[in-house]
Amino acid sequence: MIKKNIEITLWEYKKRRVVMRFKKGKIEGVVVKKLVKFSDERGFLIETFRKDDLPDNSLPVMSVVSYTKPGIVRGPNVHSQQNDIFCIFGPGDFLIRLWDDRKESKTYGNVMGIFAGEENQIMFTVPVGVVHGYKNISQSEDGLVISYADQLYKGWDKKEPADKIRYDTGKPSPFKIDD
Repeated sequence: MIKKNIEITLWEYKKRRVVMRFKKGKIEGVVVKKLVKFSDERGFLIETFRKDDLPDNSLPVMSVVSYTKPGIVRGPNVHSQQNDIFCIFGPGDFLIRLWDDRKESKTYGNVMGIFAGEENQIMFTVPVGVVHGYKNISQSEDGLVISYADQLYKGWDKKEPADKIRYDTGKPSPFKIDD
């Protein structure tokens, strides 16, 4: 459960203490949509995204499928030019955390927590500048995540630097999945 207000202490350059406060609330530009599962005797089908469900100018150019072991966290990280789309529908259950760290945003300082998996099948978007990460909270099941990005990872032919700031490097960070 996300606490109403989360106070996080960061150590910045020259060890000056900086306190960041995040409060529970929606984040501008984040879209969360229930996925619809169509089942019959052959199996099932889920539309993972539709252009008419996405924010303008956010069409995917690549896709990634990942499995995450139970108890493992991916992220948090943030992109300066890339919008992401995530689809989670099982197997596995996840706690997803999003932080609005965009100073120009109306929802700056908000944090969202979402539970997703077989019982809550969703697609969600992550706009540029929104810090995001997730944890597989299943007891024993690897969790499936399908993600789409509107930028190529490391650019065309992987010749550019990655558009990613990672907060999972072991250094002090205001962004914690388990808080």
